[in-house]
Amino acid sequence: MRNINEIKDCYGCGVCAMVCGKKIIGIGLNKEGFYEPRVVDPDRCVGCGLCLDVCSFLQEEPSLRRTEIHSYAAWSKDTVIRRKCSSGGVGFELGRTLIEEDYKVCGVRYDAERARAEHYIATTVKELIPSIGSKYIQSYTVDGFKAINRKEKYLVTGTPCQIDSFRRYIRKFNVEDNFVLMDFFCHGVPSMHLWQKYLQEVEKLTGNVTYVSWRNKLTAWHDSYDLLIRGEKSFYNSRLSQGDRFYRFFLSDACLGKACYERCKYKYDRSAADIRIGDLWGNTYKSNEDGVSAAVAFTEKGNKILCSCGCELIEHPFNVVAEGQMKECPCRPGLRSWILVRFCSGHSLRSTLIMYKLCCLPKRIINKLIRILKWEK
Repeated sequence: MRNINEIKDCYGCGVCAMVCGKKIIGIGLNKEGFYEPRVVDPDRCVGCGLCLDVCSFLQEEPSLRRTEIHSYAAWSKDTVIRRKCSSGGVGFELGRTLIEEDYKVCGVRYDAERARAEHYIATTVKELIPSIGSKYIQSYTVDGFKAINRKEKYLVTGTPCQIDSFRRYIRKFNVEDNFVLMDFFCHGVPSMHLWQKYLQEVEKLTGNVTYVSWRNKLTAWHDSYDLLIRGEKSFYNSRLSQGDRFYRFFLSDACLGKACYERCKYKYDRSAADIRIGDLWGNTYKSNEDGVSAAVAFTEKGNKILCSCGCELIEHPFNVVAEGQMKECPCRPGLRSWILVRFCSGHSLRSTLIMYKLCCLPKRIINKLIRILKWEK
């Protein structure tokens, strides 16, 4: 095999489409609702193998070998930015700092018209604003990645698997010095069929959706699993504590990509990025409701940039900064295929969630009994 045509259920990072000189690789949703590469014109393939060389899915380990980790609690000194961002606002501040140093930023925004998250290029601070906040769906990378000029300087953000493939790409062309790479503590990506079904139900109340904020901190940072959606007719705001179905499915690990269960090699301290960010959960900042970012530098370049971005930084051991983050891949539930089928049917998310909970009830009871027995010993 000299191209990626036989690869299925991969990370969907899209770097293979970016590197293909013949421009014959496309990225589209597969039947389960995850991005997947396709060689759209196999007869034009010359077998150069570049698409395979940059593919992190085919490799056993991340592409970055690090020697030292610097880990921090961090937050923006700008209270407005800190309030708008999902945690402490460090990602935005890094982008703003680098733009002022003549970098461009390849970040992620939500396109309400296409109902998807997508990578794009920001060249000014104003253009960077749509990248604020977490997007809890898989991003479409191709247009944003293809717009990158390897001779210019960029901050590139994305999931750990996207960033690993991207590092392989810039290493292939000997341009690593032009790039700063940033990923985040990743839970996994849910099927786009879940998001599409969720939007269908929400739009019955709001009309066509024009704006989405996944982690709104109106109530407080620790209770910020809150979807704020603006439509043509009205607003929709649904908190996890009130039973938001999108987050229920996402956090239950019931509908993630196959690679998230079986092939993720980027949990906890494993990364190909210069910088990793996320929420700093755990006991150290449990009383802080303004938002605190976990910020980890895996390279000296990353550490230098973190220390110059104008944020408040407090260095902690990595286990403190990464407290509460996943250390291993999630377990793949037996009902996953059934759930994905129901997302594409006429069944409501509410009925699917109820049935899923009922099916899981015996297992939860057994696990609780086991915990009780261990405690008694």
